[in-house]
Amino acid sequence: LEERLFEPLGMTDTAFYVPEEKASRFAQVYNYGEEGNLVAGEGFADANFMVEPNFESGGGGLVGSTLDYLRFGQMLLNGGELDGVRILAPLTVELMHRNQLPPGVPGPGAGTSFGLDFAVIDDPVAAESYSEGEYYWGGAAGTWFWIDPVENLVFVGMIQQFGDGRPDVRSLSRRLVY
Repeated sequence: LEERLFEPLGMTDTAFYVPEEKASRFAQVYNYGEEGNLVAGEGFADANFMVEPNFESGGGGLVGSTLDYLRFGQMLLNGGELDGVRILAPLTVELMHRNQLPPGVPGPGAGTSFGLDFAVIDDPVAAESYSEGEYYWGGAAGTWFWIDPVENLVFVGMIQQFGDGRPDVRSLSRRLVY
């Protein structure tokens, strides 16, 4: 990942742990208490992101900055290229945000299907969204992004929250931006 994605995209703050020299920039994560109040908490499954892991999970566990996440999203919006560096073929990116579900298999929500790693808006009215073809995903700690190829727009949000009670920030961010 470092060689083929992070370094070429200039994602200097993304890794599977936070090195000691960047620890002061690592945001506190919050959980919801029994009464619905936010309390400073631990990370996902008590993961310690200050220690280099023995196993780097390809399916999760990255930490990074908002700017790094935005650079990744902009590369996707650009069809796999950023700052003259090609990361993915345009067809690969197209397939990633095209419905990949077999006929009859429902998507993750109304008006929504699933591509390769992203939920995809097929019917903006049913999905309470804005553009057909928008694609999005959310991370465990209240990180999310959405890309609207119709409006040429990338959005990245990060709130550092775990647990039930977290607001629907993705929908809220879309309404505020549009």
